Amino acid sequence: MELLGYYVPYGLEWMNLLVRWLHVITGIAWIGASFYFVWLDNSLRPPAPGSDLAQKGVAGELWAVHGGGFYNPQKYMVAPASLPKELHWFKWEAYSTWLSGFALLTIVYYFNAQAMMVDRAVADLSSWQAIGIGLASLVAGWVVYDLLCRSRLGKHDLAFGAVVYLLLVGAAWVLTHFLSGRAAYIHVGAMIGTIMVANVAMVIIPGQRKVVDTMIAGGKPDPIYGIRGKQRSVHNNYFTLPVLFIMISNHFAMTYRHDHAWAVLAAIMLAGVFIRHFFNLRHKGRIAWKYPAIGVLILLGTMVALLPAPPGIVGDATGNAARVDGAAQFAQVRGIIQQRCVSCHAAHPSQPGFASAPAGVALDDVHGIAQNAPRIYQQAVQLKAMPLANMTNMTDAERARVAAWFESGARTE
Repeated sequence: MELLGYYVPYGLEWMNLLVRWLHVITGIAWIGASFYFVWLDNSLRPPAPGSDLAQKGVAGELWAVHGGGFYNPQKYMVAPASLPKELHWFKWEAYSTWLSGFALLTIVYYFNAQAMMVDRAVADLSSWQAIGIGLASLVAGWVVYDLLCRSRLGKHDLAFGAVVYLLLVGAAWVLTHFLSGRAAYIHVGAMIGTIMVANVAMVIIPGQRKVVDTMIAGGKPDPIYGIRGKQRSVHNNYFTLPVLFIMISNHFAMTYRHDHAWAVLAAIMLAGVFIRHFFNLRHKGRIAWKYPAIGVLILLGTMVALLPAPPGIVGDATGNAARVDGAAQFAQVRGIIQQRCVSCHAAHPSQPGFASAPAGVALDDVHGIAQNAPRIYQQAVQLKAMPLANMTNMTDAERARVAAWFESGARTE
């Protein structure tokens, strides 16, 4: 049993690696297809009136060159006169991305909820309570979004987009008041990803099947299915940049550890939407530089807002700034690191669930501490992102000692 306990974290780490790799691969395939088809749809040009293509029902076509060959894609507004023998369905890219993403969410967050999802400074939850909140957010996100799409609001693109954005910001605000910042971010991303895949599975593909079935039966397809499918596809396109940021956000504690992490996420998501909108307009032949300019300004404003406090200023237990005195003795700092950090950040971690030092940062010797001094200062003092969920109960006084040591030169002798 002891040997099994030793190898389980190692096995989970390999599962994390392989599932994460799969998630990235399938995500590239899905988002790449989304980007391509929205670009294609925006770039199509209508055929000349009375031409053979127009008489066949072609709404638009495009000539392109790639990989040494010429391509001539054509789009039918509803459907061609007869079904081709082979018809490719774009669905497994979406399904595989969501399935691998949910598997990764389970491996990283749900298998270790106390460390990854619970922050007792935010809410004292059990693992099952935290997991329940996370799962409920995925279901609620889709249900509310879908109802809004089917309401009168869904017919007004700008108003609908604004309401959905505010609902996502509201979800981020709620989740950051129950879960750790990192878990809150990833669940907003999972909520968006669930909406995106449900759009494919519940609206786009069923609508396409009804069109195909109607044609097989010799009937005339209803254009409403194509209209609904395009609407949901465009929604998915605008979701892509926000969800991609959230996928990488766990590497940047300066965002999810901020006192107003929900507002940081709201700003970055909004910047992503403006930037995506620029490209969608550009593909239609319209250049509107104000949109990327607004996006960049939002990102720059967020960067300024997240600037850390200058050296020598450390927040005390009440949140007030406190000037620390000269250099702390390295022996004291090493003792703090040994007590609060080394259970995870060691060549052979003793903390359950870790087979190796996170991010390769090992602090169980003098060399490792000296090499990672700036990182220790940023993560443990400025951001208070470490220890993870403060599972080892590092105090503000200990963080102040680490700060004083670093600010006086991070000497190890």
